[in-house]
Amino acid sequence: MEKKEGKYLRIISQIHELTMPVKNPESRMATICAVLHYKFPQFFWTGFYFLSPKNELEVTTYQGPLACLRLKKNTGVCWASINEQNTIIVSDVHNFDGHIACNPLSKSEIVIPIFRDNKVIGVLDIDSDKINAFDSIDSKYLNKIVDMIYC
Repeated sequence: MEKKEGKYLRIISQIHELTMPVKNPESRMATICAVLHYKFPQFFWTGFYFLSPKNELEVTTYQGPLACLRLKKNTGVCWASINEQNTIIVSDVHNFDGHIACNPLSKSEIVIPIFRDNKVIGVLDIDSDKINAFDSIDSKYLNKIVDMIYC
């Protein structure tokens, strides 16, 4: 097993133990953000954006520098993930058409959609200050972690 996979398995176990006694999804997301952000130093910004009642994408819980509070509709990696209903990995955000630069230090990004009742309601958005920081292993395990929010 690759070192990164082992780390994710330990983190998933830790998140499970920390969050399962609490059913509040906001509490779970706060814990997920903190654990991910501090266990992976290459994660420059770790947080959640959710669709508002007006169908706008707004930041909620996060760790890292200040975030964009609302993301322009149908623009950027987060909206691409929502519209495609799929995880998006961007090796170099400067090559992603329409990338929203909330922080100029961000260089790569992964966005995982959050489903509730078979509908995308938000995303987990993670930025790195390093090019090509994310891969299929991150996608696999971050999707498992996102599933823990509403279980």
